[in-house]
Amino acid sequence: MQIDIPQGAEPIPYVWADLVPRIGQAASNFSLAVYEYSTLGLREFEAARLRIAQINGCLFCLDWRTERDGEKVEEAFLDAVTQWRTTDTFDERTRLAAEYAERYALDHHHLDDAFWDRMKAHYSQAEIVELSMSIGSWLAFGRLNHVLGLDSVCVLPSAQGS
Repeated sequence: MQIDIPQGAEPIPYVWADLVPRIGQAASNFSLAVYEYSTLGLREFEAARLRIAQINGCLFCLDWRTERDGEKVEEAFLDAVTQWRTTDTFDERTRLAAEYAERYALDHHHLDDAFWDRMKAHYSQAEIVELSMSIGSWLAFGRLNHVLGLDSVCVLPSAQGS
């Protein structure tokens, strides 16, 4: 871990809220808004989110599964995200979400007209902007948590009660 965490403090709340309260609160609000207000389907949301988690190497993000109305993606979904080009378990929107996440993170200078034509055939303009903002959030904050080593010491909220 690259940041010293006081004894008994939870790493992410300490770093985000105590060390940089104004920036951290704004970042936290943005991060939470991505989950609270998303209009994207759970599968395309999770395909993009998990592809960014794989690229970032964020352990916390890789373990996390977004839940909506009591539903989560199936256990094998993470493996399918790894195989997004060839998996037969993704529809075109889900496959495009994983592809967009990967290209956004690794090769954004080469998002060509052919790619955008495919995106626009399956996503509305509002959905493209929402997905772009979501990917940006996951890329920034998952990478921050990994680079600072926070991802290796954080416990998922669902595991805290066990």
